Amino acid sequence: MEQGWWSARPTRVATVSELGGAPRPLAPGLGPGSRVVVVTGSYGAGHDAAAREIALRLRGIGCAVDTYDVVDLLPARTGRLLKVAYLAQLRHLPGSWEVTLRRLQPGSRTYRLTRQLVGLAGHRLLRAAADADLVVSTHPFASQALGRLRVDGDLRCPVVTYLTDASVHPLWVHPGVDLHLAQHDVAADEARRWGCRTRVVEPLVPVPTRRTSVDRRDLGLPEGRPLAVLVGGSLGIGELEEAAIDLLGTGRVTPVVVCGRNQRLRERLAARPGIVALGWRDDLPDLFAVASVVVQNAGGFMSLEAMASGVPLLSYRPIPGHGRANAEALERAGLVPFVRRPGELPAAVDHALTAATSRLPSGAPDLVALLTGAAARVPAGVA
Repeated sequence: MEQGWWSARPTRVATVSELGGAPRPLAPGLGPGSRVVVVTGSYGAGHDAAAREIALRLRGIGCAVDTYDVVDLLPARTGRLLKVAYLAQLRHLPGSWEVTLRRLQPGSRTYRLTRQLVGLAGHRLLRAAADADLVVSTHPFASQALGRLRVDGDLRCPVVTYLTDASVHPLWVHPGVDLHLAQHDVAADEARRWGCRTRVVEPLVPVPTRRTSVDRRDLGLPEGRPLAVLVGGSLGIGELEEAAIDLLGTGRVTPVVVCGRNQRLRERLAARPGIVALGWRDDLPDLFAVASVVVQNAGGFMSLEAMASGVPLLSYRPIPGHGRANAEALERAGLVPFVRRPGELPAAVDHALTAATSRLPSGAPDLVALLTGAAARVPAGVA
């Protein structure tokens, strides 16, 4: 299977034993009385959404769950500075983000420096995880810091990384992390190629909750053509404006753009006839219920919500870097078609309107079932 765009020939990652230390098996019998620490990273809403869902499910079986943000765990406001720089890069120099990720290869100076930098969260992570039975990470920075603590023998409880992306950049994995959980087989294969232990689990997305009956008028949306809902994450990043114009130009749909917190984008699109611009929404299941197709550019949590709703889904004009990698991975997994050129868009929309549906990956164990019943018994063949 082809690796993600960042490396056709991945550098081998050292094993746990080579780095000095073999983590104990994962905690058996997780349940009432267990304490779990979940560490997210508020660099994107998808990491936080996955953390909330993990906490909700584990509290449902009686675990005490505390959630921390790696942004706040890095000292001297380092986490907040990194967050500001990351968001500014995506907004103003999106192409440079892809270059940055290409440079973050194991063995490179940039990779080593990044791991050292995020490792500064280690002291606060140790305090947060005191007496914990399990730590779960939903962000690469947290996973790197936690993996280092496990290898050094400072953190005695097991660590699990939940991979929120559809593709796996090497910064996501660390040989000191006991287990990496992927949403589908393509992501799991990529993670294994970087040398980590991996299982596929059922994607963490809330069961869609929407009104029993909802129509366009309830949501203030126009009648007429089928609706194509465009999503670009909570920050409305990427070529959403260009994608909306392209969709309008097909003559087949009315573009409805979820701009999130990007007020400038919303104002620009609101001035364009034929395009509906929305701000932050907490009723996406209702919005997806009246949509005929959803178009995504990041492969994040909103994509999972769309798949859970069953509405046809397309990847188009993905953001550089992880957005493009996720689009390619979702297509290889047979989940979401990737429309690479504007000339392909009319046919793709026609297919979505007439024949397509979307679905979440199925057949994998639920995360809670894995952690409570099989967490300490990773089957043979898991690499």
